[in-house]
Amino acid sequence: MTTDHEADGTLLDDETLEKLQALEASAYAAFDEGELTDAAALFGQLVEWTPDIPHLHYMRGLAHKYLRDWPASLQDNLRSEQLRDGLDEATTWNAGIAATGAGDWAEARRQWTRCGITLPEGEGPIDGNFGVACVRLNPWSGGETVYMRRLDPVRARLENVPLPESGFRFGDIVLHDGASTGRRAYGEREVPVFNAMQRLQQSDMATYAVFVQCDSQDDIAALRALTLPGIGLVEDWTRSVRHLCLRCSYGAPHQHDNDSPDDDQGWARERNLGIAAQGRAAVERLMAAWTAAGSGRVLEAIEQREHPLQDPEPGQVWWLGHEEEQPM
Repeated sequence: MTTDHEADGTLLDDETLEKLQALEASAYAAFDEGELTDAAALFGQLVEWTPDIPHLHYMRGLAHKYLRDWPASLQDNLRSEQLRDGLDEATTWNAGIAATGAGDWAEARRQWTRCGITLPEGEGPIDGNFGVACVRLNPWSGGETVYMRRLDPVRARLENVPLPESGFRFGDIVLHDGASTGRRAYGEREVPVFNAMQRLQQSDMATYAVFVQCDSQDDIAALRALTLPGIGLVEDWTRSVRHLCLRCSYGAPHQHDNDSPDDDQGWARERNLGIAAQGRAAVERLMAAWTAAGSGRVLEAIEQREHPLQDPEPGQVWWLGHEEEQPM
């Protein structure tokens, strides 16, 4: 063990100490290998033997955090907090994350205040403006990265139209980790990238893949400028989504060209759009208005598919980013 040889005030003999050191090594190894259920159980055994060592409670709380067991993680971190003489930032942040995931807003507010973070006054969910950042959806499966508007230190609303395969929607409120895993450009500055941990509230905006033809970027700008009831956002996925052929995946007939969309040879007429809307009828009204207002605008197909959210598998160490060597 890394502390005095005591358990409940009783001096540990060398044999018991050696067993506990081996148990601790096994617990850390299980955590490092992504075997979180085993890690939580092993740290739990250590806590039973030595209940007054704060870092063991913290580590069990960390395993419960990445298992997304928010009540258990909160309990562990609160015990870690109680056993420490002063503020431990990692414990406080993880307690705040767990309290937010559990919907314990009084405790979440207390933890963020302990971190020195100024919050909007009031009770219940925090509805502030903590700026724009990026979030990596389904980080355990190489998910896409989208922009979000942060409502509090670890809760945010998605501001892009994610691919349907992600299971997420424009306007979803998500819980994200407290440690940045990278940075992305946002205008002329960079913003941090965080791992999404869970969707807390689903948006009523379903995702529609819409395939069109048009002559220029002005046509897309005109579509985006249209405001109709039930429409949340229109995005041109043609430039941003290149790792797969959306038209083929949805069965929309077309011919492949060898050149990339909008390459040096000019504009590609075939466009793949992502539209967030409350229903198909709203998308149909939007596209009818758009095609009628300009020449050369062709609607080819409107497709909508629902996909379930993905869960991590045991053995995945998904919480480490490219710029990190150890978890928070």
